[in-house]
Amino acid sequence: MSQGAFVPEVVSRSFGAASRRYDDAARLQAEVREELLSRLVLLRAAPRAVLDLGAGTGLGAAALKRAFPRAAVTAVDFSAAMLQQARRHSRFWRPIRCIEADARALPIESSSIDLVFTNLMLQWVEPLDDALLEIRRVLKPGGLLLASSFGPLTLQELRAAWGEADAGVHVNDFVDMHDFGSALQRAGFSEPVLDVDRHLRHYADAATLMREIKAIGAHNVHAQRRRGLTGRAAFQRMNSAYEKLRAPQGLPATWQVVHAVAWMPDSLPEPAPPPGEFHIGLEQLRGSLKGRK
Repeated sequence: MSQGAFVPEVVSRSFGAASRRYDDAARLQAEVREELLSRLVLLRAAPRAVLDLGAGTGLGAAALKRAFPRAAVTAVDFSAAMLQQARRHSRFWRPIRCIEADARALPIESSSIDLVFTNLMLQWVEPLDDALLEIRRVLKPGGLLLASSFGPLTLQELRAAWGEADAGVHVNDFVDMHDFGSALQRAGFSEPVLDVDRHLRHYADAATLMREIKAIGAHNVHAQRRRGLTGRAAFQRMNSAYEKLRAPQGLPATWQVVHAVAWMPDSLPEPAPPPGEFHIGLEQLRGSLKGRK
């Protein structure tokens, strides 16, 4: 995924516009959320502080609060409209703290969180390293990150069909598992474990698929997308190309999901420098200077 592919304000508006109907359309997101929740068994002890990062309408935060009723659960999202929906799940006997914030600049105390749970959100953050460094900052030593993200094969059929229609960018780009794992290591997580699932869904036609994509706020928000309406002729060319892939169940659409499990080490080493930079320790520098005398 090229840097600058997504404009944060555009992504926020997109999800905000989808907030009211999001849960009705987000069936895949619900499946992935349940898969991610099933990995809570990896926790070494019941967490006291839990962060749902990119909480959306709050269903994940509510599930985490049910799983850990004594934990302080915080839901963070950069869409105020999404958080308005999330607040419906907070009760005085089971409160959920809701915060509007960017994943790259969390208003949360360092080393204060036992578990960070983030479902299908990190693919919208650029650079990914910034978000992972913030997650590292807020996690306690020994804390756990459970994450999912769309992979680069997501909507590959739609991307290929548009490729036959014109040269524009019509489908979002997403980071692959290997780059995700490398970013986790750069951020200082110990021995991250990643795996990939492929969800193949079928739709009545291309228009139905595109309506669902828009309903979950995941329509084309690429910075290089064409502004304005796509021409009818281009849409018809795309539709004709997509129809060549039709199966008995309908038009296929791949959703590739990358899962990540990563622990914070019990002590906190410095994160690796970004590519192209290098750091020299103070003692190493002193030794080098002594050698020149």
